[in-house]
Amino acid sequence: MLELRRLRLLHELAQRGTIAEVAAALAYSPSTVSQQLALLEREAGTALLEPDGRRVRLTAQGRLLAAHAARALELDEAARAELSSSRGAQTRVRIAVMSTAAQALVPAALTLLAERAPQVRLEAVELPPEEGLFELTARAFDLVVAEQYPGHTRELRDGVDRVVLGVDPIRLALPRDDTADSLTDLADRAWIFEPRGTAVRQWAVQQCRAAGFEPDVRFDATDLVAHVRMVAAGHAVAMLPDLVWTGERDTVRLLDLPGTPVREIFAATRASSRDSTTIDTVRTALADALAAHRPR
Repeated sequence: MLELRRLRLLHELAQRGTIAEVAAALAYSPSTVSQQLALLEREAGTALLEPDGRRVRLTAQGRLLAAHAARALELDEAARAELSSSRGAQTRVRIAVMSTAAQALVPAALTLLAERAPQVRLEAVELPPEEGLFELTARAFDLVVAEQYPGHTRELRDGVDRVVLGVDPIRLALPRDDTADSLTDLADRAWIFEPRGTAVRQWAVQQCRAAGFEPDVRFDATDLVAHVRMVAAGHAVAMLPDLVWTGERDTVRLLDLPGTPVREIFAATRASSRDSTTIDTVRTALADALAAHRPR
């Protein structure tokens, strides 16, 4: 028989590309991963790996078995979830959330879960959406909260389901004493954006270009709290989603953008979790937390 834990290593190698990355993700040593994959080759009776310079890559048989491994892991996950649910045991759900969701949604969702499903143990890690969605397919998380901006849809992955939790308005944030009335009035201001290459950065630049100017981006930061503080100090203007406001926002002045755009907040799960009542309970709590969020 093929050993499921070794199949997991093969699946991880297919996802991550190197033995070193598999070892780091699963807290093994690279030598242990190599030894276990060698044992899996012996069980399979065929070569699964071949040299590729100083690394290894999957053979045709390795890729075939990795695809079967993914399905075997899905069945194992579904069976464990159903057994856990049927006996009313504490169920662990691991989620990855973007920064604003970690601040604005997770605390409220935890409160709802304590009332609705106290047997659920929710574990949350703050990660950028791109990283979280990859780790979802690599089975590090059960659910990922991510976003997509108008006209910038994220890659669709086989075996991953998405459910929209709600929408999050995006507005201009200005220093309190800035007298601008619209985006076109901000052509000569300094801007703070998220780093180059991110979907939100591309989207924000396009908003400025549609208004007839190229933004003077002087500051880059992934942490939106840093954006708020830079604006409040009078050194920049920004485009910020409402989820960033978990408390008072009277340190800045907000204006609507043309067309009152919103970003879509969604929950991604593996298709094997489709029938999990526990995952659905967590997803519902997150959606309810988003619906109840009212920036002050």
